[in-house]
Parts: sequence; structure tokens; C-alpha cells
Amino acid sequence: MSRRIKRMNPKPRSRDERDDSRPHQSHSAKKAGPRPGGKPGGKPPRFAGERAERRAPERAERRPPKAALERPAPEKSIEPLLPTKVQTVKVTADENNMRVDRFLEARFPGLSFSHIQRVVRKGELRVDGKRVDSKDRLEEGQSVRIPPLKLDAPKVVGELSEAAQKTLKALKEMTIYEDDDVLVLNKPAGLAVQGGSGMTRHIDQMLEVMRDAKGQKPRLVHRIDRETSGCLLVAKTRFAASHLTGAFRSRSARKVYWALVPGLPKPKQGRISTFLAKEESEDDTIMRIAQHGDEGASHAVTYYAVVETAGNKLTWVSLKPVTGRTHQLRAHMAHIGHPIVGDPKYFNIENWQLPGGLQNRLHLLARRIVIPHPRGGVIDATAPLPPHMQQSWNLLGLDASRFDPIENAPEE
Repeated sequence: MSRRIKRMNPKPRSRDERDDSRPHQSHSAKKAGPRPGGKPGGKPPRFAGERAERRAPERAERRPPKAALERPAPEKSIEPLLPTKVQTVKVTADENNMRVDRFLEARFPGLSFSHIQRVVRKGELRVDGKRVDSKDRLEEGQSVRIPPLKLDAPKVVGELSEAAQKTLKALKEMTIYEDDDVLVLNKPAGLAVQGGSGMTRHIDQMLEVMRDAKGQKPRLVHRIDRETSGCLLVAKTRFAASHLTGAFRSRSARKVYWALVPGLPKPKQGRISTFLAKEESEDDTIMRIAQHGDEGASHAVTYYAVVETAGNKLTWVSLKPVTGRTHQLRAHMAHIGHPIVGDPKYFNIENWQLPGGLQNRLHLLARRIVIPHPRGGVIDATAPLPPHMQQSWNLLGLDASRFDPIENAPEE
């Protein structure tokens, strides 16, 4: 099993290539002007170069510019239409290796999770003429038979029950950013995003209390693992769901994660590129490092950067996934010999002892998300450290306000 970690010292490229690969900057960064000590119009520091002197302040909320907030009402003509009769579609290159249920969500954002599961379970959806499971992966060029689809009947809007009011309050307390189209939640560790076997409480179910007068329920447009905390993007309208889902598919969404790992990754900034494939057993499901051409294998790319160290035992790393594979960051960090602290699936260092005072919980935070707003401008939201990670940062003397060098990593 080979490792592919590339040092960030690329060969000289043409001007056009350099222009195409400039690091993403949010709207606030573009206005900031030259870096301290730099020349006007100068190049940003290289990803593997010296740590920049500026510091990024802790932020729990960043709103889009005024143009994004003062937006007109959506036009009805841009709402996606659901098929009223049987149709057959081809799986595109962008949809290759996508799960069946997520394929339907991406194509038809208005569908509820329960309706998707129902049409798949009944065999109404077929792939190349065969029945499939909602977790099966699609391949480019396959033919998908899609039955007539419909939205759930709107619920009568009335007074919320006491339990629903508590759920609504919990969602409001999680909210980092909200407008008429978009909601960004700071999902706590331990709360699942979507239902599964034996799951009674999860974000998708909690969003039922936010149905509007037309019966529209906010929709998930991406997911993070149950034990991962941080930024979770939700669309409040079908219009927003369609645009945000498209942004994820085109990789115009930028995500940054923070993690605590044992040891010191070398080099201190790098690119991890592997193929990942699902490996299932009776008790568990994990992602394994695979070879190109293996059944179900998908290419996965992650950039990482060391932010700060705590002696020689632990390191705070910042991670930027280019692709969005299941457990990608967790599998990649384990692959290079630095699994994330508290990871029950991928932490595999024998006889390693957790330092006193630190909780044995997954130390992974979906720190920041930057994505184009459906009506113009940019959504740029940041989540604070969850309680168990804040405790670890305090005990280890790590400064959460330090400059994050991952900002200078490439986007592909």
C-alpha cells in the first residue's frame, strides 16, 4: 500500500496556469489589500513557504455582502420540476460513483429522504433494468429509470407542540448564519445529519419543524459525519437547494477542517492523493486505500497544513478536501501515519496513550465553509471549536486565533 504525499514545490508554470490555480479568497480577503510588509499587487506567499504574519480573528458568523442580503423574491420559473411520468436518464461523469439516494437528491432537490427511500425500496427506480439499493454506487453511462415523483403533501401550519418548540429552539441555538434561502448550522458532535438504523433524532428530522406556509422543508445539501462538529449547510428553498447542490458538484464550495493528530506530519504542508473504496463487514464500514481500477474506487485529494504543535506528541492540522468522499479526511490522515485523535474507526497506532485531560472523542471540526450565494455574493461561515476540542486546545496551550496556512493551498 503506497503513500502519495507531494511536497508543495511545483515546477514553474505558465502565466495562464498560475492564474487558474490562485488560492480562493473570500470577498473580505479581496478588500484587505497587500499583506503586511508586502508590495502592492505582489504575489501571496507560497503554500509551503513561511507562515504569514497576519492573524485571522475568531468568527462565529460572516454574512454575505449587502447585495446578497437585499435580494429579490425568487422567480417561480426557476423551481426544479419533478417528473410526472417515467423517464430514463444517463449518469454523467460528475455523477460517477455517486450513491443512488444522493443522485436523486442532486437531480431533484425537492424530494424528501423518506420518498427517495420508498421509490428505491419498492423497485420503482431501476439501474440498467435492475433493482438497486439506495447505498449502491452509480457508474458513468448507466441508464437510470426514474418513476413519477412528487413532493410530500404540505402540512397544515399551526401552533407547534412543546416538543417541536424545543426542537426549533435547539436549531436556532445551532444557527451560525440564516437568510431567506440559506441556513448554516454549527452541528454538535454526536448528532447525526441523517437517519439510519436505530436513529431517532437527527438534523434532517429536526428540520421538519421549519416547514414554511407552503409546506417546504429546509433541505440538506451536504453532510458531515456524526462525530464531526461544525458547519452544515442547509437550503431553505428548492431554488437554493438546486444552486447549492450545483456548487458542490462543480467544486466551487470551499471547506476547511481542523483536526488534532499524533506526531508531526512531514512535510508540514502537503497534498494527499489516493483512491478510496468502501470496505464493509458485519460490524463496521470503513474506507480503505485502493488502487486505480479497483471496484468502487474513487480518487480523493486532500491538502493539509500544520498550524501549531504541542511538543512532539500532538499537532493541530488544517485540512482542505478537494473531493468529498466518505470519511476522506479521516482515512487520509490515517494513511500518512497521523490518524485523528479519538477516531474510533481509523486510529490504529499501537500502545499510544491519550495525554491526561483530553477526551477520547473525535477531534475533527468542519471549521469553515465558503460558497457562492444562490442570489449573488458569498456565504462565508466559521464554526467555533466544540467543547471537547476547546478543552484540548486549552490544555495543550494552542491558540485558535493563529493564522491558518491552509488558506494558501491550491484548490485542486
